[in-house]
Amino acid sequence: MRKMSMNSSTSPCSGRSTTPDMWEGVIEYVENARTIAISGHTNPDGDALGSLLGLGASIRAQFPDKKVDLLLADDGAIPRVYRFLAGADELEPAVRHDERYDVFISVDVPTLGRLADSAAVAKRAHGRVVIDHHPTCEEFGDVTVRVTSAAATAVLVEELLNAAGWPCTPDIATCLLTGVMTDTGRFQYQNANPSAFACASRLVDAGAQPARIALEVYQSQRLEYLHLESIVMSRIEGRAGGRVAFSYAYEDDLRSCGVKPAECDGLIDIVRQVGGTELCLFLREDEPGSVRGNLRSKGSIDISGIAVELGGGGHAAAAGFTFKGTVEQAAQVVLPKLEALLQ
Repeated sequence: MRKMSMNSSTSPCSGRSTTPDMWEGVIEYVENARTIAISGHTNPDGDALGSLLGLGASIRAQFPDKKVDLLLADDGAIPRVYRFLAGADELEPAVRHDERYDVFISVDVPTLGRLADSAAVAKRAHGRVVIDHHPTCEEFGDVTVRVTSAAATAVLVEELLNAAGWPCTPDIATCLLTGVMTDTGRFQYQNANPSAFACASRLVDAGAQPARIALEVYQSQRLEYLHLESIVMSRIEGRAGGRVAFSYAYEDDLRSCGVKPAECDGLIDIVRQVGGTELCLFLREDEPGSVRGNLRSKGSIDISGIAVELGGGGHAAAAGFTFKGTVEQAAQVVLPKLEALLQ
């Protein structure tokens, strides 16, 4: 099998982010494999899970004789709001798998480090396929389709299924639409381009249920989470004349409210709601000495460089990092960087 990497510059106005020939290497790897493992990144979000589950279900339906394992990069449960997705109960921690797969498929993962426990599985595999929309300086696949203009990896997976002629059932379509909806913030973020809307239309036509996704992901929060949300809201501060919004949560806050870190991805959107702000920061202490940071840009300012500088990554408008230290120390480091961007 040949080693290849494809980066698309296809116009989003075409309705698709890729062309059929870009998927030839991926299709060849899958068709020639007997055993396949698929994984998303550590602390998976809706795009990673939707892409993983949708692609896995389609390959299983097209090739019932192949062994297809769906792996979690972490040894833990997925966020509660995504457990409604078909196949979610079949996800298994990668640490339980020591096989040498014919092909390892990585979805929504820019670097090996973001694969966490799945990285070892990837390294043992005979071949590695990468499908992603994050910018990176580290390619680790034998065949890669990386399209940074794509709104979500789920958009790319839908285009792969179309190019390959693999099934897209209502359950598969719902998984993929979950990825598109969550990574575009319900089509509110700057990345909600024509390709994202065209993909969503095709998925709904295939049987995806946007109303159910909205209900499960956005309208079924636990009361405990809403209490934590109110704490985060009460702490919002403005910096740089209101152009920067910032808030935070301590480990004690999560514990007293009865909320797990995996439930907290949406808290940055509370900070993002402040009118007049251009840049947003939310810091969450997962455990003493470890702080997870989320960055958002509401305009044209690129915040990904700050995340990369701090050992993380992401997109121009949405990025994240992990900081070793306290919430206060993280704020002292990151806030001046955000204010400098505005200058």
